[in-house]
Formats: sequence, structure tokens, C-alpha cells
Amino acid sequence: MFAKPFRVKSNTAIKGSDRRKLRADVLAAFPSLSSSQLSDLIPSKEELNVVKMFLHKGEAVTAYVLNKNPVFFEMDKTLYPTVYALWSYPDLLAAFTTWPAVLPKLVGGADLMLPGVVAPPSGLPKVLQGDLCAINLVGNRAPVAIGLVTMSTPEMLAAGMKGKGITTLHTYMDQLWAFGEKTNPPVIAHKHCDPGEIGDQMEEEEEEEEEEEVIIDAVSIENVTALLDRTASDTPDIDNLCLNVETESEGVTSATDQANDSKAHALEIVDLKEITEDTGNHQDTAEIIRTIQEQMDELLLQCFLHALKFKVKKTDLPLLTSTFLKNHMYPCCPEGRQLDIKKSSYKKLSKFLQSMQQRHIVQVKELSKGVESIAIVNWKHADLKSFTVPETATGEEMVKIDEESETLYQPPEISSYYNVSSKLIPLFEHAGLKKDATLSSGDVRSIITNYVKSNELIDDYNKNYVTINPTLCDCILEKSEYHTVTKLKWDDLFTRCLERLQQCHQVTFPGQKPIIRKGSIKPISIDVAQRASNKKVTLIKNLEVYGLDPQIVGNALQLRAQASVTMNQVPGTKDKILLQVQGNQVNHIAKLLTEEYRIPPKYIEGLNKAPKPGKKKR
Repeated sequence: MFAKPFRVKSNTAIKGSDRRKLRADVLAAFPSLSSSQLSDLIPSKEELNVVKMFLHKGEAVTAYVLNKNPVFFEMDKTLYPTVYALWSYPDLLAAFTTWPAVLPKLVGGADLMLPGVVAPPSGLPKVLQGDLCAINLVGNRAPVAIGLVTMSTPEMLAAGMKGKGITTLHTYMDQLWAFGEKTNPPVIAHKHCDPGEIGDQMEEEEEEEEEEEVIIDAVSIENVTALLDRTASDTPDIDNLCLNVETESEGVTSATDQANDSKAHALEIVDLKEITEDTGNHQDTAEIIRTIQEQMDELLLQCFLHALKFKVKKTDLPLLTSTFLKNHMYPCCPEGRQLDIKKSSYKKLSKFLQSMQQRHIVQVKELSKGVESIAIVNWKHADLKSFTVPETATGEEMVKIDEESETLYQPPEISSYYNVSSKLIPLFEHAGLKKDATLSSGDVRSIITNYVKSNELIDDYNKNYVTINPTLCDCILEKSEYHTVTKLKWDDLFTRCLERLQQCHQVTFPGQKPIIRKGSIKPISIDVAQRASNKKVTLIKNLEVYGLDPQIVGNALQLRAQASVTMNQVPGTKDKILLQVQGNQVNHIAKLLTEEYRIPPKYIEGLNKAPKPGKKKR
């Protein structure tokens, strides 16, 4: 969450009343703290500042900084301790242990996978889904990260310790840690073993493992045989222990990480089991690696030709190469296979497109440094005309080029619901529901129908009508209707009931828990305003409601419309961003939101403000 730099809005000393409130909130969130421990974390007289910040995705976070070190941060009215606080009180949260080599992945924004959890002799800590926990390392009990557990302990064991285990929120060496004094964690021995026993335990576990990992120099293949002769690896396959690496973990200045980053360009991790499975001979390793690259090159070319011939239209050009890869090439990947450019001989998309340009299939232009677009496609090229779609090419794999790539955006599922209001509680009590219970319109109709039938309120002479009893009278009718309305049609009854319930909506992003908010969902607002000298600007807000990063949307619009884009805070809000684009760019915005991000037009307000096409001159 803090992998990228954040923007500090304010940094002020805390007031006395706010300090007392913070102490109460911390004690409520962490009742295991004693009074002396609470006084150490939130002292009465020492310097304590409140820092309000906006993260790179627009989230509003409040951090509480004690003597230059953040000790707590608050987001969505929930308090979380930082690693600085946990180093003083490592038992404040239930803790899971992982390998030291996993730490750089966590720092980069990855979540912890269950295969990366090291179970102590005493067993895993007992947690429930959504609980806050800490992450420490083998050999040191000092926490290096905190996160939310994705499943309970019994569910972890039932899953065979496979899948996503902990969603990481904050880590040692991230930007929140760097906001403090950048101290290193203390060395604290684990409770279940002595420090001297840890090395022996790791050696025993490594001896039991049958799979080995080898680092092969991709530049000098001559070293492959020497590397493969090593007897055992020091750590498990780290790539399988983490997932969901965030983009551009800027600001991490550790010399170790910088060395690893530079080394990553020259080294390729190869699973020994994949290369030499069922054989003990390493002489053919170079040939096997070439075969893997050739297979990935063929898949890359197949997806490229498939996308050009069946996905890209002439009206889409010019097309950003990153958009072409995410929205056109990845969906063409056959089911069961994974498109990974780093495993090809090209290593990068730009080099592959240069090769396609040399074959005169496409023409690529550089818009700015590092930003390229496909400008021209030779639709009559022999390779394109002769290409046919393989029968297996039906999958929609969404893969990243590298760890700094953005994942493909998927629009949320939006559903309308209703909350039981206090006035209608007597009508829903028979169904065991209380105030603020969430119901769909179908649930409401079913409950009302059961209530009417169980109380025998269907009119004897006309079954299309319902007799009004005292409960329905109080809940459904207006005061002026108490003595005049004795019956209602079924549809009228349902309509009146829904009108008196509190409307709410549920937003579900892929792979995340549903979010329920009161009221109807706010549409993305597009407005065209006039500035000085009769110049027009296009204003966009509420992108965050649909999980869209205003910064990314602004960059895309800047390239599409070739116009300047600025970001400002929406007046009267803390975490809402207003995009301002030069000129009337409603057409570009509509195409971007509806085609690229697949937002339904009913959730976009202001599409009718696009400039009207001028009359053709005769």
C-alpha cells in the first residue's frame, strides 16, 4: 500500500483532546495493551504529530508520528500499527513467519502466499478471515510487515497451505517506514526455539526438500553446468510465495534491493525440476532453454497476429503498444498457457515490435520517451492474410510483462440493495431481520408476500388486492390515508415498501470483498466548463468510485487527446481527485471509459456534452 511515494497534505502537532481520543481508540483496537504500554506508544507530553496524506491511488490516510517515527496509521476509520510500534511490542498482533528472501517481494507490494508461510512447532496462530496480523522472518521475531488474513486458520490447513494468505498493507522499508528515521528491526528470538537452533532447523527442512532452484546466467550460458552442479539452494522458489506486486516500488533505497534490481536484468530464475525433470543429465540444459524461448516466441507471434487480424480495427489506430498488449494480445492467449515476454528471446515488447517493424507488418512511432504507439498496420501482409486462429486459442490470460507493469483493469460488479429502515422494522421482524439489514428487491418482495399470506391479508373477493392491517398502515400509508385506504394492489404495496426502505449499493471488484455503501452509486461526472478567453476545459470526477486511478486515466487522456491534464482535489472532500483536460474532450473520455475500461454508459454522466460535428462544406 505504501510501495509508492505519497503526498503529504498536512503535518501538525496533535491537540490534547485528540491525543486523549487517540489513546482511547488505540486501547479499543488493541485491548491487550497495558496502561504502561499505551503510555509508551501515546505519551502525554512527548512530541506527537498528525500527518494527513494521499497515497498514489488516492486513498486518504492519517499517520500518527511519535518522535519522527510513525507508530499508527488510520484508514477508513481503522487503526493499524506500524513496524516501528511492533518492534517495541512484537506480540501485539498474531504473527506469521516467512523466509527472509521473501521480504524484498513484500516491500515491492506483494501479498504473502500460503506456501511462503513457515509453520512453527506450536502450529499456526488462530485467526479469522479479515483479522489483522504481523509477518516476521525465520530467525527474527521482529515484525517486518502487517496485513489482513484472507482466510481462517482451519481454512488455510484445509486448502493444503495453498493460495493467497495475507494481503500486505505496510512493510519495513516501504514509504511509510522511510517517513521515519529508517532504523532497522531489532533481533528478537522466536519463542518456540533458541537462536542457535534456527540454522539447524532450516538445514533439516532443506535436506527434506526434493525440488531445487538454480539461478542461471542468461547472458553467459557457459556457466549453466557449473551452477547446476550445486547441491542445494538456500531458499524456496520466491516467485511462488508472493503475488500481486504493485507497480514501481519507488523510494526504497536499500543497497541490497538496488543490487538485486540490477542483477535481475542479467539473471533468469529457472526451476531445476522443469529443466531436468526425470533426468540427472545437465548437458542438454542449454538446448532446453533455447526450446523454451522458441516456444514463447511462437506464442508471442501467434497472439500478435491474432490480435491484429481479429481484434484491432483501422479506426483504433494509432494504438498505444501497452494498450495493444493488455487489451488485444493477452485475450488471444490460448487457454492453459501463459504469455510471458520475459521468457522469450526478445525479453521486451519494444524489441519484439521492432522485429515486426523490420518484417514490414507494423510501423511503430515513439510519442515520447518510453511511450510508443502502433501507427500503421500492413493489412495485406502475407503473414496476416494467411494467419488462422488455432482451435486452442480461446483463453483470456491476463499476464504482466514485468513486475512494474499495470494489471489489466476489470470493471466492478454493481448491484442495488435496500436497508431496513426503523419505520419498517415491525414489517420485517417476522423474518428475523433488524434495522439496516441488507436486502435485494427480490428479497423484499418475497418477505412481503410471506407476511401477507401468513397473516391472511389477501382480499377474499379480489386476490389482486391486499387488506391493510395496523402494521401495514403504520409502515406503508401516509397519515392522511389512515382512515381512507383499506386495500392496496400488490404492485402498489411493493412500490411503497421499496420507497420507504433506505437505498444502498454493493460494489464488488474482482478478487476483493464486496463494498456496501448507502444511497445509489455516484456516476462518473463529466462536465465542460468555460474559462478565460472563451477557452473550454473538461472536468472529470468520481473515478475512484469505480476503482480507476485518476493519474493513470489522466496519462491515457493526455496521449489520446494530445492535451494538457491537471489533477486537483475536489472542493469539500479529502480524497477525491478532479481531472481537468484542456478543451472539450468528452468524445475521447467516453471512448476511453466505455471501450478501454468497459464502464457501462449508465454510470457515466455528461456524455451528451460532446461537441456536435460541424456541417460538411459543399
